Amino acid sequence: MTEALDSVFKPKSVAIIGASRSPGKIGYEILRNIKEYGYKGKIYPVNPAADEILDIKCYHSVLDVPGTIDLAIISIPAKFVPPVIDQLAEKGTKAAVVISSGFSEVGNKELEEDLIRRARRAGIRIIGPNVFGVLYSPTRLNATFGPRDVRPGNIAFITQSGALGIALMGWTVTEKIGLSAVVSVGNKADIDDSDLLSWFRKDENTNVVLIYMEGIADGRKFMQEARLTTQFKPIIVLKAGKSKKGMVAASSHTGSMAGSDVVYSASFKQAGVLRAENLEQAFDWALAFSALKIPKGRRVVIVTNGGGVGVMATDSCEAAGLEVFDPPEDLRKEFKRYMPEFGSVKNPIDLTGMATHEEFRGALRTAIKHKAVDCIIALYCETAVSDPIKIADVVTEVFHTSNKPITVTMIGGENVSQAMALLKEHGVPVYPDTERAVSAMAALVRWAERRSHPTM
Repeated sequence: MTEALDSVFKPKSVAIIGASRSPGKIGYEILRNIKEYGYKGKIYPVNPAADEILDIKCYHSVLDVPGTIDLAIISIPAKFVPPVIDQLAEKGTKAAVVISSGFSEVGNKELEEDLIRRARRAGIRIIGPNVFGVLYSPTRLNATFGPRDVRPGNIAFITQSGALGIALMGWTVTEKIGLSAVVSVGNKADIDDSDLLSWFRKDENTNVVLIYMEGIADGRKFMQEARLTTQFKPIIVLKAGKSKKGMVAASSHTGSMAGSDVVYSASFKQAGVLRAENLEQAFDWALAFSALKIPKGRRVVIVTNGGGVGVMATDSCEAAGLEVFDPPEDLRKEFKRYMPEFGSVKNPIDLTGMATHEEFRGALRTAIKHKAVDCIIALYCETAVSDPIKIADVVTEVFHTSNKPITVTMIGGENVSQAMALLKEHGVPVYPDTERAVSAMAALVRWAERRSHPTM
């Protein structure tokens, strides 16, 4: 499996079977994404009616392609896919991504079984069918018909939904969230979430795996791979199909058997998998995990220039199981250096509205250095005496020199929006409200605990 997935993510050559000359067609958009995202390997468009597409020589059949095809992207009518697999066998292909729909998701199980039977006979592993493609940013491979300019990062995103996956790719670009990989798994007729976990577990470019899931065919296999993976990297799952009608919808969407939601939740917990309740939460957590700074415990210090947001964060921390502890005397003395006399060192550490970036720098560095502190939540409210951009610069500096996790909330106007964008550019987990910053920190703590004690 490793060799096959190496061919998916690190191919030396890619054939696009069903490449089109017409903008807007799937075969055209995939070819354009591969070319314009910067893939450096050999590109082989295959179309019996074209000699050239996007200034790239086109081949009339798979068998006309010179040399080996490491990865095949197939976007042709479903009934023609199985015979193409036989041709790919002659080219020494190890993996194929079947974009084409019209298989088990519409009840055509026999055609899907024929596809997989031929692929296994040829030693070819299949992603799909019924997918929008794959992306791996370290090799500049964007073999999808989704957004082109996906930001490189270290979050691997596996999705069973095509339209949702494409939309979220675009959203990550807008939100400046970097991805190492995107994999659309569709019907999961062959390669599934478990196989991908096994590969991403060893991938040095991936720190966290985020999965949108509608169902699992082999629960035992997934649990085994998840347990192994969560010892090294967090897995976040957004599992759809909680309700009875949701299960039926999932089954009709990709042919998945959604299964009992209670069983899924219990299984995820045993394997150390974090289950998110919605898309916003899933990506909030993934952003916090992307730096892979692991908390040693639940003891949190809240550093803020606003008493109100400090109180709200304290409430959220208590609800999430984080410990907003009373700082020891030596730590209080250090914090006092960075606030006026009427500031508070009781935790939340209230630097007051008079705080500038220098006070934030001092207080955050103090929290990082003290052994009583496991994690830090920094909260900033825009004031007339502070510059949000300078605050962002300081937080970025501290974040990248810290071995302790930090999540951030910034609240204010246009200048704060610019400061938040700057933080995101530098991989700092920043959120527009306190509850999300606390939720992300709590997820970090839960994973650290489950990694050591999987039944927690």
